[in-house]
Amino acid sequence: MALRGRLPGLLVWAAGLALALALPGSVWKAGPAPAFPWAALLPAGLAVTALALGAPVLAWAGGPGWSQRRSLALLEAPPDLVWAALTLALWPAAWGPPGLGGWLMALLAAALPGEVRWLTQALPGERPFPQAWGQRAVLRARRLVLVRLWGRWLAARLPVWLTATLVLERVLGVPGLGLDWLARVASRDRRGLALWVGVLALLWLLAQPNEEV
Repeated sequence: MALRGRLPGLLVWAAGLALALALPGSVWKAGPAPAFPWAALLPAGLAVTALALGAPVLAWAGGPGWSQRRSLALLEAPPDLVWAALTLALWPAAWGPPGLGGWLMALLAAALPGEVRWLTQALPGERPFPQAWGQRAVLRARRLVLVRLWGRWLAARLPVWLTATLVLERVLGVPGLGLDWLARVASRDRRGLALWVGVLALLWLLAQPNEEV
């Protein structure tokens, strides 16, 4: 692993970790850290799995041409707040509050179109080759590109998905992982915050290229 090329980034993450461990927090919220939202783990795992597998499959099926589709651009444009508001407006009252199920639907609606466009824009052109070799060669070329891109894309986009959960959890009133993170900052849970910083640093490290620099 080329440590020299990654050293500036590692120093930045080390500074962030030190800041998390030294964070004073809010004096007026000096109570204990909230209980971990165990009920949010399954919906969060389903959301990450659906995005991590669904977006590449759709990009593989659609190809680079989908990056120019207006329908995907229109679905990608509304912010997370709009999707949360639509979920509240369209959710049948007989079903009760949206809860984690509504949060999962809103997150997929907000994130999936943008991720598909993100991946299709990364696909190389297919004319004249590999289109001249037939559809089988086209699909194989897309698959090879997406397999090489998948790990780095996932590491780069997970923090973005976490940010999206903050808005949706606030609007829908769902006790999820994002709100738990904010509550831990306020309650001065330095170890909990440091764990989040460590996870994000690991994602950054996994996203780095393997070539020597």
